[in-house]
Amino acid sequence: MFKNFFASITHNAISLIGTALAVASLVLILSLFTMQQFGFEGGPYLGILTYLILPMIFAVGLILIPVGAVLYRRKIRKMPGGEAAPLFPVFDLNKAHTRHWLLIFVGATMVNIIILASATYKGVEVMESVEFCGLACHSVMEPEHTAHSRSPHSRVACADCHIGPGANWFVKSKLDGAWQLVSVALDLYPRPVPTPLHDLRPARDTCEQCHWPTKFVGDKLRKIKHYREDEANTELTTALLLRVGGADGSMSSGIHWHVDPGVEIRYRSDETREEIYEVEFTDTDGAVTNYADRKAPEEGGTWRTMDCVDCHNRPSHIYKPAASEVDRAIKEGSIDRSLPFVKREGLRIIDAQYESHEDARTVIAAELQQFYADNYPELATGSTDSISAAAEALGDLYSVNVFPNMQVWWDTYPNHIGHVQSPGCFRCHSRSMRTAEREQISNDCDTCHVLLAEGEENPDIVSLLRSE
Repeated sequence: MFKNFFASITHNAISLIGTALAVASLVLILSLFTMQQFGFEGGPYLGILTYLILPMIFAVGLILIPVGAVLYRRKIRKMPGGEAAPLFPVFDLNKAHTRHWLLIFVGATMVNIIILASATYKGVEVMESVEFCGLACHSVMEPEHTAHSRSPHSRVACADCHIGPGANWFVKSKLDGAWQLVSVALDLYPRPVPTPLHDLRPARDTCEQCHWPTKFVGDKLRKIKHYREDEANTELTTALLLRVGGADGSMSSGIHWHVDPGVEIRYRSDETREEIYEVEFTDTDGAVTNYADRKAPEEGGTWRTMDCVDCHNRPSHIYKPAASEVDRAIKEGSIDRSLPFVKREGLRIIDAQYESHEDARTVIAAELQQFYADNYPELATGSTDSISAAAEALGDLYSVNVFPNMQVWWDTYPNHIGHVQSPGCFRCHSRSMRTAEREQISNDCDTCHVLLAEGEENPDIVSLLRSE
């Protein structure tokens, strides 16, 4: 019976090819799946091959089998005396042979459905993994994947923020991904990847699944260690009391007042959202106040309702300024603070453009070694381990923030939190943003933070806070 069934689906070339494709792909799917169950790690490409490419080949093979059978019967009908042959198979369930054949066919179909359903489920799981998003198109997404792995959201999957829950946005993202696949394959993607993403899902559907805008956070103390570019790399401390605020009863205060459910803030800006032309504020009573920059164009731009990502525009893909990265490395000890002028020289060396990460590491190590050989020869021979470790740390910092192949440099992606790396808050909170009656949007620094110490050596306030 099995012999007859197999013969019936392979008596023509097209069905034979379909059978070969289906059997070969099924064997490979089962083999690769078994290897993964035993702990074999093949990266994102193994998942793509196992649960996306091979199942598609399997499905194509299954389709070719009946297509070949129909074409074969059509060919027979065109032969002399073949007109009486039916185009489609005739199933006479009164015959035991037919029932047995049909039972095998139904059983095989159920197995195929289970295989394709399982592969589809695993395929969706693979497509929503961080490895698929970040490593499958490695050259394109390397900067974003690297930054994500170092961010506070490193344990949050890309799809949780870029897609969110529900089928509508899942389908939309996959349709968008089809063009992205073509652009990667044909090298049509821009360098660097432009931001912001104008078709990103609203924050209320993604960010607010975990973060509550109505939660009252209050004030948070932030202490920042940084170092002078002098010989001793003098340690300095900046202390800020951040007025994060939020909803407290029926009132909102602090920074998170901007997302109070009772108010609405809209703004008109250029495509990059770096230049804001006009702000429209609607208070809890429904009164509308318009602020505008008198130098801004009267027409053009894009209107947008403010939400989380207008300030938190780099929540998962954070590229730190070179000075901040060197400060952090000194604080953590990966760069020896006792090396004279290591802050100054480290910044000078890494704040440059190199052809590749490998080239950067080579030049950084050579230049740092040369500086100490020229200016501190005894140190250059006596502290080679510290100098080499500092050079390696500087190379690491360059490699996780600068990506020459994608034209991503230290300042390519400005961060709107604060106003150090970019205008940030001052895009709206500036003296030029006024109403028709010349009323300004507040630019009082104390609205958002209180500066307790600014670049001081051992500030008293920090000592006081430690004692408490």
